[in-house]
Amino acid sequence: MFYATAIKMPAGSTKHEHIGALRWLDCSKGTADTSAMSIMVDWVAKNPGKLRVADAKGSVEVRAVRPSGRDPYLRTYADDRPTDNLLDLPRL
Repeated sequence: MFYATAIKMPAGSTKHEHIGALRWLDCSKGTADTSAMSIMVDWVAKNPGKLRVADAKGSVEVRAVRPSGRDPYLRTYADDRPTDNLLDLPRL
């Protein structure tokens, strides 16, 4: 299992689409790294359900969102509803 632990985005930005990089933790190896959003979107699309964000109730799934005509981005989902857990993470 992998967990998102922090995000990097421009100052003043408030939307998922603005996240430029994601810090993640590989729980099985105990290693962490930071990857660009484009890399993470592709990884999440190929590994559904493997990236999560911890929250008060446990964790929520991170999914790739690929809107027509716009850049893809990541967003968390709880009970198949979009949530803002990624935006609540600390900033890099």
